[in-house]
Amino acid sequence: MASFEDFLKLDIRVGTIVEAEVFEKAKKPAYKLLIDFGKEIGLKKSSAQITNHYMASDLIGKQVLAVVNFPPRQIADFMSQVLVLGTYSQGGVVLIKPDFNVENGDKLG
Repeated sequence: MASFEDFLKLDIRVGTIVEAEVFEKAKKPAYKLLIDFGKEIGLKKSSAQITNHYMASDLIGKQVLAVVNFPPRQIADFMSQVLVLGTYSQGGVVLIKPDFNVENGDKLG
């Protein structure tokens, strides 16, 4: 069982998607995302398997929550730097996002 201290090790932040494109080389359908996490963290890349509920063009400007302190992960020819968070729902992944716009880089708390 995970402890509260384990949870506190995760750095979960809000970012705004600034670019999204189909990840052609991914084994499972996915997008390559570029996410702005504000001045402290900056721009980070992520591979996200969210194609069931989202079109790439509709993702631009959406705020999402992501774990920003996992080590980068190589996926095909792409280095994913953050893990975008979502729930497995209705046959795909549904993004977790704030109810209204907040500052990029805000911490989950």
